[in-house]
Amino acid sequence: MTGHELDLARAEVAATSRELARQGLVLGTAGNVSVRMGDLVALTATGVTLATATADDVTVVDLDGRHRSGLLQPTSELGIHLGVYRDSDATAVVHAHSEAAVALSLVADELPVVHYQQLLLGGKLALVPFAPFGTEELTTATLDALRHTRAAILAHHGTVAVGSSLTQALDNAVLLEWLCRVYLKAASVATPRSMTETHLQAVIEEAVRTGYGQTRPVDPE
Repeated sequence: MTGHELDLARAEVAATSRELARQGLVLGTAGNVSVRMGDLVALTATGVTLATATADDVTVVDLDGRHRSGLLQPTSELGIHLGVYRDSDATAVVHAHSEAAVALSLVADELPVVHYQQLLLGGKLALVPFAPFGTEELTTATLDALRHTRAAILAHHGTVAVGSSLTQALDNAVLLEWLCRVYLKAASVATPRSMTETHLQAVIEEAVRTGYGQTRPVDPE
């Protein structure tokens, strides 16, 4: 990994952090972002205001958490980020304190599948029980939740979304927040109905048949 590549990764983490704040998914220093590059991880430092983050606010560690570059200590949620990279093929992690997800965690034990796009996150999402930030208890519970999904809701805390790139991880975080808003709006009227397994299987089959979500050129006449 060259110094130039590290600089680019740190700049990308900072840009994703600013976008996370621009979309209203974090306030102040709440939340963190990381990307894996081989055996190294670039992630936001603790105490950084994400809305104004720069490359200088991003530190680099190895997969054992040893400091490799940067002037600041890494986020207190370092264990979650490193755990994701050790246990999965994800290469990016976004942790947000988004409003709708936190609100949902106060009134529900899970987010049932309320829209077919939730399949992108792995389907139904059970809540991760509350544990203080930065603790081994929270890390273990979050990693357990992420073994079969691409996102998790942390009770009284926020969300964690993973992806194969920072763009995908951010998209997953944004999608999860939208799904939580949908659920809460429906719950304000009546008990939300979730999609059935038959519904979901039909969606999967149609997506496979049509190549849903992928750009395709126009057929020549």
